[in-house]
Amino acid sequence: MAPTLNIIGAGKVGRVLGRLFSASGSFVVQDVLTRSLDSADSAVHFMGAGHAVDALARMAPADAWMLAVGDDQIEAVSAQLAGAAALSGAVVFHCSGAKASSALDAAAHAGALTASVHPIRSFADPGHVAQHFGGTFCGIEGAPRALEILGDALALIGARAVPIDAAAKTVYHAASVFASNYLVTVLDAALRAYQAAGISDEVARQLAAPLAAETLANVLRLGPEAALTGPIARGDVATVARQQAALDAWDAPSGALYRALAVATTDLAKRHK
Repeated sequence: MAPTLNIIGAGKVGRVLGRLFSASGSFVVQDVLTRSLDSADSAVHFMGAGHAVDALARMAPADAWMLAVGDDQIEAVSAQLAGAAALSGAVVFHCSGAKASSALDAAAHAGALTASVHPIRSFADPGHVAQHFGGTFCGIEGAPRALEILGDALALIGARAVPIDAAAKTVYHAASVFASNYLVTVLDAALRAYQAAGISDEVARQLAAPLAAETLANVLRLGPEAALTGPIARGDVATVARQQAALDAWDAPSGALYRALAVATTDLAKRHK
């Protein structure tokens, strides 16, 4: 018999994991609590499992509890859970990439085995992610026994668990921000700069696509030092200065972004030599 799982907070990440855990048989999804009964019903429908409830007090005892709530709610929900449920020997885990399992200390003091599980991917389209989750890396840390149980569950849904240092959890999460969010910001600057030269948005994306895609492929295949090209890699200081002046005159925020990236890129170029 698979262990039971209660879910508190079922946004995009919680819904996907709940659906996959249920479908794989790694957990029996039991009660689902969100900010409203309607959203809990919606989550249950997406997962194809579980029972929507409207209060923590209505949740049945469970072998495991997943707290898929916002980062700023984890400690408070953990404390509420510790005061309302029997947690001795139960696994309690959250899905935040920014906070360590220590955010669940209230549950740990109540006897729970605590951990964090952070899927390293974008959840913009939950249905698509649920269908293509195999191979997804998940950063994990926490109590050894909790990690054993969760590691087995993650393996059943095709995830690849990666143990991380809890003390460096915030830096770890920043890595994902660099690789995803800030990549979008840099490409936005590139597209707007193309448009400033009279190129339409549609054509600008077509121009950027092969350059960005090939550069990303080179970074992942060769490493950043070998993948770096362009004026800074060539030591063309005059071109960099002209671009900086032009960007400062065109759009001050883009100029500031270019200046900060130029410093970091110069350091990267020095590592390659």
